[in-house]
Amino acid sequence: MSLPQFLLIGAPKAGTTALHVALARHPQLNLSALKEPKYFLGDGPPPTRGGPGDAKTYSEYVWQREAYEALWNGAEAGQLRGESTTLYLQDPAAHRRIFDAVPDAKLVAVLRDPVDRAHSNWSHLRSAGLEPVADFPRACMLGERRAADGWGPFWRYLEIGRYGGQLEHLFSLFPRDQVLVLLYRELREQPIETLDRVCAFLGVRTGLLDEVPAENVTAHVSEGKVNAALHKTIQTVDTLGGVAPAFVGRGARSIAVRLLQREQRTRPALTYEDRCLLLPHYFADLEILERLLGRSFDRWRDPQNAATRRPLDVDGRFGTAFRSIDRPMRA
Repeated sequence: MSLPQFLLIGAPKAGTTALHVALARHPQLNLSALKEPKYFLGDGPPPTRGGPGDAKTYSEYVWQREAYEALWNGAEAGQLRGESTTLYLQDPAAHRRIFDAVPDAKLVAVLRDPVDRAHSNWSHLRSAGLEPVADFPRACMLGERRAADGWGPFWRYLEIGRYGGQLEHLFSLFPRDQVLVLLYRELREQPIETLDRVCAFLGVRTGLLDEVPAENVTAHVSEGKVNAALHKTIQTVDTLGGVAPAFVGRGARSIAVRLLQREQRTRPALTYEDRCLLLPHYFADLEILERLLGRSFDRWRDPQNAATRRPLDVDGRFGTAFRSIDRPMRA
């Protein structure tokens, strides 16, 4: 069998893609060339329709066992096989499927400030022309309704960040020593040390990886009449997916997305008011997370925590950190 021996299970928009790319350079590891195969997200064929863009995402699922195992056909003898699918962490049914198939697998989860994570998630879909709601907090409040309407899990901005409940279920199946929990901050600010932690956890040689590349960085899309029209164009193309020839839809969508992202702006920081509005949705879950991991997440409760943030270095790598003068660094 060629099933994975380790999985990077999420969370989405928390650096999992960058970690995947970094680990793929290790000679003792073989990560699937296809990131996000999503094999354990279902028991059979994925849905065919959902929210904007979901049909394309579902078409990329690797759901047949033979095709999934074939992802590691090129693995060399002695290499550890791995894959990364960011939606595994939030899905209790995926936890069970992973446990049933590979109970000895090692799992790596990367957690990010849940409000920041939600904002990055929304920005990602907004910049792709798929998110129809321009107001971030309002879009967050639509998660449960969208799920009831059949939209895919990536649209549940708030719910994805409730890591306490997710890890509590994961730990009910997997022993703690098979699960490594990292923080996005650690990956950004201490990349070499964090990569060595992951390698030591997987049981491969440390000291071989020296950077976490910038991957999957989302450009900000401004609001305005032109971009509003482009958003509508992309969503219309997606709605007509089953009517227009596939190559026509792909071409029209690709052109519209390039125009939408033409400005390549840096995503602005969240406002204090938006943080204050969304933070209460996480307070109860943060208590669970702190109990499970034995560490404080007070920083995530602080609506002023943007004081310690900084963008990626100019060269696109995660670099050294700075901290505000009056605020100590915490989780």
